[in-house]
This record gives sequence, structure tokens and C-alpha cells, in this order.
Amino acid sequence: MSPASDKPRMAVIGLGSMGYGMALSLLREGFAVTGCDVSADVVKRFVGEGGQGAATPAEAAKAADVVVSVVVNAAQTETILFGKDGVAETLARDAAFISSATMDPDVARRLARQLEATGRHYLDAPISGGAQRAAQGELTILASGSAAAFAKARPALDAMSAKLYELGDAAGQGAAFKMINQLLAGVHIAAASEAIAFAAKQGLDIRKVYEVITASAGNSWMFENRMPHVLDGDYTPRSAVDIFVKDLGIIQDMARTAKFPVPVSAAALQMFLMTSAAGMGRDDDASVARMYAQVTGTKLPGETK
Repeated sequence: MSPASDKPRMAVIGLGSMGYGMALSLLREGFAVTGCDVSADVVKRFVGEGGQGAATPAEAAKAADVVVSVVVNAAQTETILFGKDGVAETLARDAAFISSATMDPDVARRLARQLEATGRHYLDAPISGGAQRAAQGELTILASGSAAAFAKARPALDAMSAKLYELGDAAGQGAAFKMINQLLAGVHIAAASEAIAFAAKQGLDIRKVYEVITASAGNSWMFENRMPHVLDGDYTPRSAVDIFVKDLGIIQDMARTAKFPVPVSAAALQMFLMTSAAGMGRDDDASVARMYAQVTGTKLPGETK
């Protein structure tokens, strides 16, 4: 489909598993999209899909009405905005910057103030749904920002999402909602991993355990989504262990500031930290089950130890 002239020109910074799918969703909906990534090979692949390529965020933003930043954390987001070759150097006045990284709400508010002081718009818009939904344009987007930021970004948001939640008129609200999601997601992965490894230790057929639990009250979205990785012995990272080391760490920082106890998510963080320390930080987050198995001498599919 050729890009429509009435659609905003897009740049997507960060063509990882999520960003690449989001960029493809925009292309499919007829947007002109420039992609930028630290991997030149990934950018070349995106150009082969019909997009444009750029070597730096500044170059990508030069021709964009809306920039979508899909990187890992706040530090990378800040570099993309204000670092050398950052988008703030070239992004047009009145253009919008959509930040999709998971970060502390206070940091989202600070970055928004800095960018908005230059006359551009900042939309705090973390995402949920995984790489497959990103590629299908069916993400859940948790967004907050000014009315002007929403107006500028809405066509792109609609193209990338199945559910768009408008959660407030200032940055930080979207980030806070995402952190509540991440608290639950991390706890559920840790609990699911503990359960499947404990089942294996009991000598149970864990495929049958999966069948029973997914039809029972103990099921969770994370159990249903992640435990097939354990059953298949496939820990190719869809979402890595270190993502939850980061996100559950942010939750601890937020909770300490608020003087609010979060003992369950603190325990989950320790499980992810142990898994990372055991050398699996870049593996799939279901590797928490492998950590349990290694500590207890339990055999899981695909594991030789």
C-alpha cells in the first residue's frame, strides 16, 4: 500500500522485536515510515519490507511528524531525545515524540518537561502485548499526555493498537499504569516458573500439568503464555529475564519512595536476579523455571544438567 499524504510521516527508533512489528504495522496501514536501529542489518531488512532507513535518530526524525521510540529503558530514551544525534536536534516544532519504554513515572515527567520546553509534544505511551501483537497492530497502549500530543499521535496509535487507553493529560500516568502491569507480570512469571518446576520435581507430567492448570482457577495469562517455552525447552528470548530485573527494580524504587510495602514483587525480583546471576539474563524470562530446576536438581525438557 502506498503511503497516504494525509497520514503523519513516521519514524520508529528501535527495531527490536516490538519496534519492528510496530513499524511494520504502520507500513501496512499506509504510513510512510523511517526506521532506525543500532543494527544496520535490521534497518536493511526493514527497507526491504518497504520502509525507509536512517543511520541516526536525528536523521530519522528530520522528515517525521511523529517519532515512536521503542527502546529498553529511560536512559536509552533520554539519549535518543537529547544525546548526540538525538531527535531533539532535528524534530520539527509541533511534532510528537511517543515514548514506549517502561520507566519510572518521575523520569517520564522530567523528559516530557524537557522536550515540551522546546515546542515539541511528548506522549508517555508504554506498551503491552508482546512481539506477535506488535506485528499485528494489536498492542495495548497505556498513554498519557497533552491533548495536542494525542491529536498529533492518534492516527499512529490507532494503527499500532487494539486497545488504546487515554490515562491522563500529563506524562507519568501511562508509565505508572505500566509499572502496575509489570508488577503483576513479574510476579505471575515467577509464580508460574516455581509451580512448573515444583511439578517436575514431584515427577508429574508437566505437559499434563499445563493442560490441567490452563483449565483451572490457578491459571494466569503468564502461565499460559510462558510455560510452553519450558515444555519445549526453548528459551529464545521473547522477553528477557533482565527486563524484569529492571522493571521490578523500578517498582522497588517507587515503593521505597512512597513508603509502600511490596513484599511479593520483592520476592519475585530476587528470583529474576538469581536467574540473571546464573547466566540467563538475556534468555527468555521463563528461564526462572530453569533456575529453580538447577538449584533443586530437577530435570526440565531440553536441559542436560
